[in-house]
Amino acid sequence: MRRSVYGLMACVMFNTVASACGLVALGIQVFDLTGSELDLGFLGLAEFLPAALLVFIVGPVADRHDRRQVVAIAAAGEALAACALALYSESKPSAVMPIFGIVVVFGVFRAFLAPAERAVLGDIVPPDQLPKLVARFSIVWQISLVIGPVLGGFLYAANPTYSYVAMAVLLTFGAVAIMTVHKPRRVTHHEELTGTSLNAAFAGLRFIRSRPALLGAISLDLFAVLFGGAVALLPAIADERLGVGPIGLGWLRASIGIGAGLTTLVLALRPKVTDIGRTLLIAVGVFGVFTVVLGMTRSYFVAFCALLILSGADSISVYIRSTLVPILTPVSLRGRVLAVENVFIGASNELGAFESGVAGAAFGAPAAIALGGIATIVIAIGWWFGFPALRLMNGFDDETEHSEAHV
Repeated sequence: MRRSVYGLMACVMFNTVASACGLVALGIQVFDLTGSELDLGFLGLAEFLPAALLVFIVGPVADRHDRRQVVAIAAAGEALAACALALYSESKPSAVMPIFGIVVVFGVFRAFLAPAERAVLGDIVPPDQLPKLVARFSIVWQISLVIGPVLGGFLYAANPTYSYVAMAVLLTFGAVAIMTVHKPRRVTHHEELTGTSLNAAFAGLRFIRSRPALLGAISLDLFAVLFGGAVALLPAIADERLGVGPIGLGWLRASIGIGAGLTTLVLALRPKVTDIGRTLLIAVGVFGVFTVVLGMTRSYFVAFCALLILSGADSISVYIRSTLVPILTPVSLRGRVLAVENVFIGASNELGAFESGVAGAAFGAPAAIALGGIATIVIAIGWWFGFPALRLMNGFDDETEHSEAHV
């Protein structure tokens, strides 16, 4: 089991550093080419659409095939997309549409990779070890979110092409690392015996709807991230409001990983296992408050600190949800449930980036960020009263016995 854990950690690290490095470069390059907050939003939309359109395909793929191979093939495809970005960047581009097209291709492979990679974590350890392991994986993920943006900022300052080359190399390493994970025991379930069907594809969505606490947690993050997608506008406020260049922007992006990394380190040492519902809702509220601070400040130091705090709050939310979903979901449904969650949560970052880009073009980046933070606070309050099953949830195992009935 130890070899599998280390192999998966390496895969997560390589893939996350690669994505963070590439996203910083893409944000800077698109804004340099057009100077438009709206184009930053379209960049997020290009990342989002594949996951949304393929949600009922990628889930069954993750459940019916070797998840390690799905991750490896998808990471290799992402590496090819990164190579295409490098080639286009080297050609001294003047248009952003080819970038959007390549990002869509990258998003297709990411749609297959994300649910399969997350499902592997639940495959290699028993449920009682998952909370502690999720916290440790969160540390790896957050460290990667520090390294990736800083690396992307420095490489872009030297040559934009270098960022995409590094992205391709790291994704290739990730594809190799996942294959060192021990092949999990094959789970046979009813839908495999009856063949592929539309009914099977929608099973993940039905399962989420049948668990009020799970639906509340996933939908809370969806809307909170949708309206609190301030990170997408960082290239605009870094340049126009805070007066810093690519390296300063890289450190702003890195502050997100620093704040979240420190929080997840605490969670790894002392995992949160009680009163998780209220903790989740309060964390989302704090995220909204400091998003407002980020939008209103003209100080680089205050912006840096606001990102530290809001990312720490967000990491608490991510930890609770990332532990809750695999614990409550039967192994046979895990790929499909995580595919739906990927649209709700992972892809909502990109849809949130689109929303922020549209709002930024309409109201300006600072106002768009502040308004998004206010909306997030309102949502946290609404979910407090609208999802009592989530608010009153004490431990991760509160509904486990119900989910086991679906195995």
